[in-house]
Parts: sequence; structure tokens; C-alpha cells
Amino acid sequence: MTYFEEMRSKVEELRRKNDILILGIETSCDETSAAVVKNGRTVLSNRISSQIELHRQYGGVVPEIASRKHVETISPIIDEALEEAGIGFEQLDCIAVTFGPGLVGALLVGMSIAKALAYALRIPLIGVDHIEGHISANYIEHPNLQPPFLCLVVSGGHTHLVWVKDYGEYSLIGQTRDDAAGEAYDKVARALGLSYPGGPAIDAVAKQGDPETIYFPRAYMEEENFDFSFSGLKTAVLNYLNNLEQHGQSYSVADIAASFQQAVVDVLVDKTIKAAQKIGVTRIALAGGVAANSLLREYMKRKTEECGFEVYYPSPVLCTDNAAMIACAAYYRLMKGVFHDLYLTVEPSFSNIVNDRIQCG
Repeated sequence: MTYFEEMRSKVEELRRKNDILILGIETSCDETSAAVVKNGRTVLSNRISSQIELHRQYGGVVPEIASRKHVETISPIIDEALEEAGIGFEQLDCIAVTFGPGLVGALLVGMSIAKALAYALRIPLIGVDHIEGHISANYIEHPNLQPPFLCLVVSGGHTHLVWVKDYGEYSLIGQTRDDAAGEAYDKVARALGLSYPGGPAIDAVAKQGDPETIYFPRAYMEEENFDFSFSGLKTAVLNYLNNLEQHGQSYSVADIAASFQQAVVDVLVDKTIKAAQKIGVTRIALAGGVAANSLLREYMKRKTEECGFEVYYPSPVLCTDNAAMIACAAYYRLMKGVFHDLYLTVEPSFSNIVNDRIQCG
């Protein structure tokens, strides 16, 4: 029996098993994470080692430093996850790992140890798309949530509107044409002299400002187009600051942060609501690091209630990159008989869930 045949047989056995324990591994960017999840939604452990302090001095993630830190941290983090879950390697049923998108060196660290464990333990390996992982974080937080629903995925590297038709079945409704929302936050925060990462820093200082002080542009593009663009907004803020500085004028960091954040949130919420109305879903979910933003949550909740939609979002710890969401996504892949062989490769700049793009206009 070949390795592939052996794993296919084990997958069929697991699909009939009552309780399935999956070890998730996430190393796509600057968080090293391992988690043990039972039956897709019960988190037994979710250990995360953040590199924020390491990269803060550079104002952003340095890929080579991130990869080296993952190498140092991944084995201890896996040990901690198993210890917290109260199980040993021999009790695991499956290994799940992020294969992309992300930083290639960082992804390779997680992929290498995931393959080694799967081969040594003779259990299935399942590669998970990072964006699918973020979407799946909502299943952990909301046990009653099931497809179909529309999910707004917003982070430093991604801004996507994804129609979740079923577990593992997606259609891309819209995506950013340039900067992701979180990327714009980081660049504006740097210009304002705020710390990295920019999202939490702007969210905090914006609470002290007036969002109506400055009207920054909102990019809505063509009618019924659900793509995003934040580069123009970012440039507008930078030009505004440069103009004030050239004329020796002072300004309020809080007011600029609040005005910028309101412009981002207006577009994110408005396009999400219109997309949900267009495709006919009644449930909307948020996912990704920017989904932890307080104004986005507040504004989305208010607007969805006005329109008769239900809204879901994970707790802040599940908005960040974490392995529990990867294990959750892998469970539903496993239930459909999906697994990967040891030739699985990383895909740093490609997402598998954005293949099916539908036109809503």
C-alpha cells in the first residue's frame, strides 16, 4: 500500500469517528501558532507567539527575521499546545497547516514541521488557505453559525468579500485593487508618528478625535462594483499632512486618525451591505486582524441591524493569525474527504479560495 492509499484509508476511517483531534500550525507572517481543536469547533489549546515587539523597531515585518524566529519558536509552541490540551502526539488524528498566502520563508517553516509530523505519526496532512482560516474563526466563536453567509476578510495583507456558499465552497465577490485596509492603516500610522502595528494604534487614538474634522475621499468605483481601493485614501492623508507641514501648521493626530478611520470603515461597511443585498444572504461575518477594529464592529453592527441582517465576528484573539482557525477549516475539509500528500507546496502569493469569482454588477 502506498503512502497516499494509506492516508486515503485513514481519512475514510476518520470521517466515521466521533471525536477528531487536529493539530493546527500557522506561520504565515509574524505569529507562530499551534492549536489542538476537537471536531472543528472545540478549542482545547491555541498557543500564539507574537513577533510584534521584534518587528516594531523596523516599522513593519522583516521577512528574514520572521522566518528565523519561526524556526526558533515552532517546536516549543507545538509542545505547549499539546500540553495545554492534555494529549500526546499519538492521540492526534490529523495535522493542518497554512500553505498560503503569506511570507514564503515563514510558510516553509510551518509546512516543513507539519509534513514531518504527519509522516512520522502516519496521519493525514491537510493544507489550509490562510483566508479560509480567517473565515473559519467565526465557526469557533459562534457554534450555531453555518453557511451560507457573506464574509468581509480585512487584514494587513487582504481585503476580500467572500460568499461562503458551504463549508469549503466560496465565491469571491470583491477584493482590493491596491492596498489592503490594514496596509493603509500601517502607512498612515507611520506618517502620524504612531507605533506599529498601525491598526490598533489608530483605533486607540481615533477615540479622542472628531471623524468629521476632515473629509477624506471614499473610493466606491463603478455602480455595483464590490472591489476596494485604499491607495487614494492613503495618498490623500499623506498629502494633507505634507501640505500642513510645508506651511508650518499644526494638526491634531487624533482628528486625522479619526477622519481616516471613518473613511475606511464607511467603504468597508457600505460595500459589504450592498453585496449582501445583491446576492441575497442574510448573515454577514467579519474576519482578519482589522475585524478587531472597534469602529468597524460598531458601525457594521448598527448598519446590519438597520437592514435586517445578522452579523458575526470573532473575539480579538481569533481575529489575529492563529492555529485554531486553521484546524477548524481543516476539519471541514476532512469531512469532505480532502487531504494532501507530502508533495504539498507553499503558495505565498496565491489564495485557493478566490478562484471562483462571480460578477455582481
